Amino acid sequence: MAKTRKDLRGRALQKGEMQRSSDKRYVYTYTDPLGRRKYLYANDLVTLREKEAELTKNQLDGLDIYVAGKATVNFVFDRYMSLKTNLRQTTKSNYLYMYDRFVRDTFGNNKIADVKFSDVLGFYNYLLEKQNIQVNTLESIHTLLHPTFQLAVRDDIIRNNPADGVMAEIKKSSDKTSGVRHALTIPQQRAFMEHIANHPIYCHWWAIFTVLLGTGCRIGEALGLRWEDLDYENGVISINHSLVYYPVGENRASVWHVSKPKTKAGERTIPMLDSVKDAFDMLREEQTENGWNTTEIDGMHGFIFCNRFGNVPNPQSINRAIKRIVADYNAGEEVSAKKEHREAVMLPDFSAHHLRHTFCTRLCEQETNLKVIQSIMGHKDIQTTMDIYAEATEQKKHESFERLAATLNVF
Repeated sequence: MAKTRKDLRGRALQKGEMQRSSDKRYVYTYTDPLGRRKYLYANDLVTLREKEAELTKNQLDGLDIYVAGKATVNFVFDRYMSLKTNLRQTTKSNYLYMYDRFVRDTFGNNKIADVKFSDVLGFYNYLLEKQNIQVNTLESIHTLLHPTFQLAVRDDIIRNNPADGVMAEIKKSSDKTSGVRHALTIPQQRAFMEHIANHPIYCHWWAIFTVLLGTGCRIGEALGLRWEDLDYENGVISINHSLVYYPVGENRASVWHVSKPKTKAGERTIPMLDSVKDAFDMLREEQTENGWNTTEIDGMHGFIFCNRFGNVPNPQSINRAIKRIVADYNAGEEVSAKKEHREAVMLPDFSAHHLRHTFCTRLCEQETNLKVIQSIMGHKDIQTTMDIYAEATEQKKHESFERLAATLNVF
């Protein structure tokens, strides 16, 4: 049986502990993750054991592995996210969803100190070619990985950020481009709304799609509208908050929360078109007869939009409805066009956010003042407005030349 080591006062010492006879100091010996022998020192046994407890906690938290450069990309990403205390919950939820879906079970298992530029480039190419994701989705992933590596650089865990310059290389060599949300054309927009208005099943969706196409609101802004946000006297709609629907907890069940608009520029007023007013009037009449939306979210109530269960509809239900309506319309239009010997006006796959882009395009076709457009849309960056304006005016340019070719008979 091994003899228990004791200090000079006869107290039993634990494994790794000793007291030097030369200066009476206590020493604790341990091995770090790199196999190097390390020491903790203290003038008394109580202080030494406090240091041992702190070391054990750090080892359990993985900090000693992190400092040794042996931590995985996953560990550093989780550490990075824990430091982002100012993130909105919906943003944090989106970040975690993107990381967990594309990175955590594959690239995230690499040790942070072993990752090179070529590794990041190879991973991004794999996502583009094998996972078939769009470049703008890859950019979202990059906005998570790049600051993760940058945190390790600032903590002196690695010397350089291996994600530096990777996206520039991708865009230079890849034939894929950032996904562009194209607006519906006027014939497509008209066909979509007429199909809804005249359909016995989908007609109840007419009001919400009229509001989306007539205001350019983000889906969360539209669903968050309350009756008190409508100013009929001045004919304006106040956009002062947004509803966000995101998963929380271990079971990742989605819940509603109230949030400020996406940016400060998002707080705005929008003039109320007559068709939009008609949609609100129709909803008011329905709820007067059938009952009001009694949902309360973070202290707010009186929401305008209501599903058949008496709750605020979630964004996924809106997008699923669009898919059903588009499929139903296209099937009928294809048959009708053949019977009538004309070219079919087919609807593309699109989401609720495309309706915001469609509104902005229609606005750009009529308005030349970019600051007015930016204010109505709630764009933080004027460049966003300019990009949509350029796309809209390019289409108008072609239409102008087509009219010119039809009327100018001088050649």
